[in-house]
Amino acid sequence: MRSIWNGAISFGLVSIPIKLVNATENHSISFRQIHTEDGGRIRYRKVCELEEKEVSGAEIGKAYEDADGSMIPITDEDLSHLPLPTARTIEIVAFVPADRIDPLQMDAAYYLEAGGAPAAKPYTLLREALKRSNKVAVAKFALRGKERLGMLRVVGDAIAMHGLLWPDEVRAPEGVAPDTNVTVNDKELDLADALMDTLGEIDIEELHDEYREALEEVVAAKAAGEAPPQSPEPARGGKVLDLMAALEKSVQAAKESRGEEASQEDGAQEDGSQEDAEVTHLPTRKRTAKKSPAKKSPAKKTTGKKTAAKKSTASSSSSVKKTASKSSQSTKNQSTQKSTAKKSTAKKTTAKQTPAKKTASRRRSA
Repeated sequence: MRSIWNGAISFGLVSIPIKLVNATENHSISFRQIHTEDGGRIRYRKVCELEEKEVSGAEIGKAYEDADGSMIPITDEDLSHLPLPTARTIEIVAFVPADRIDPLQMDAAYYLEAGGAPAAKPYTLLREALKRSNKVAVAKFALRGKERLGMLRVVGDAIAMHGLLWPDEVRAPEGVAPDTNVTVNDKELDLADALMDTLGEIDIEELHDEYREALEEVVAAKAAGEAPPQSPEPARGGKVLDLMAALEKSVQAAKESRGEEASQEDGAQEDGSQEDAEVTHLPTRKRTAKKSPAKKSPAKKTTGKKTAAKKSTASSSSSVKKTASKSSQSTKNQSTQKSTAKKSTAKKTTAKQTPAKKTASRRRSA
């Protein structure tokens, strides 16, 4: 990182050589002005009003415009003789708790880099003193032609300085708050608390500039000769007529975005008496699905069913065998009965034939 200012931190009688570097950077996409008919660049030229001719940067100086419109020239030499003790020094004037600094006063942020090996020891001393005291240092410094107010704090292993606005540069919030008497009941506060708990916290590192990404897609499409992507139509919201309904719908939408099931009490009223409240739907957060252990009960039930089927098959097979055995026994009995009947008939026939034979024998004898 390139330094933009060289000086020293004045810490009592201790002087710490430092270099000032920017702690932030701008990633916004910038545009040029062009002539819409032929695409030519539009440039601003610095022209002297008296001579009506363009002048170079070397010919341009500073001046203060008086109330009557006259110009009072101010040279760099005049500015170098200003009675500023902070011309090249960041002068620490106090150490205060961090919550004493109003965030409205926050301005640009810088890193303070130790200026060489001799500055390492006092730089580390100031850093560790700020850490142990849990305080920030309030300092005055001069940058770009004016004296400024700053706040020094520890960021990692470095010392950062936030430019601060002077207290009289921060406007009082007069006429900003509603001038009507408004009463908020406990139920509304409870729903607001529930919405805050449902939304929870977020890692700031996950946030990014979606507008810049969409703008880059448009530029890439135009450069490739393609039509720029169309933005999806925003979801239409109803008129916010009931604060309670809006809070309830907001809690429900927040729970759905987190993959949670909203209870019936959190949802909107089912009687349809209230119109839809306008709710901004949150992007669905990615969650890692938990793997549930495999259940063994269905396998056991299936095994049981198979065992029962086997038993049923065995029973039916046994019944078939018993039936076949009974049928065979019955057939054998019938055969025996028929055989007995035949034998009986044969005996009767023999008995009848015997007297006939005896009669014939008698006739032959006579």
